[in-house]
Amino acid sequence: MKKEEYIYSLDIDVRDYELDSEGIVNNANYLHYLEMTRHEFCKTSGMSFDEMRRQGIIPVLSRVEIDYVTSLVSGDRMTSCLNLSRKGPRFVFQQDIYNHRGEVVVKAIVSVVTLENGRLSRGEALAKVFAQFL
Repeated sequence: MKKEEYIYSLDIDVRDYELDSEGIVNNANYLHYLEMTRHEFCKTSGMSFDEMRRQGIIPVLSRVEIDYVTSLVSGDRMTSCLNLSRKGPRFVFQQDIYNHRGEVVVKAIVSVVTLENGRLSRGEALAKVFAQFL
């Protein structure tokens, strides 16, 4: 996909403490980048995670599929992109990370369900916030 085909993107710099002994970003950090992107997307869409919590809405990961294509290294800048769809009560984030050369680094599908006031819900409150993207 081209970056302009995503509904949201976030530029992130690699920090040296995210590297492993091989000098590449440790695989677990990509999950942090993906999460950071979802959090920033929610905030810019009008519902931060803090606001969700205040309203009794808790988004919970139900599945993460991730393909590691190439590695990031010290000094790299990445663009983390996402698209959003809905399958029943699940919000499905298609998330891809590109390096500064425009090469795919990670491709991921992240499924999220919501709890509202402690109970599994259909996610209608978040669907209203994300309506323009669904």
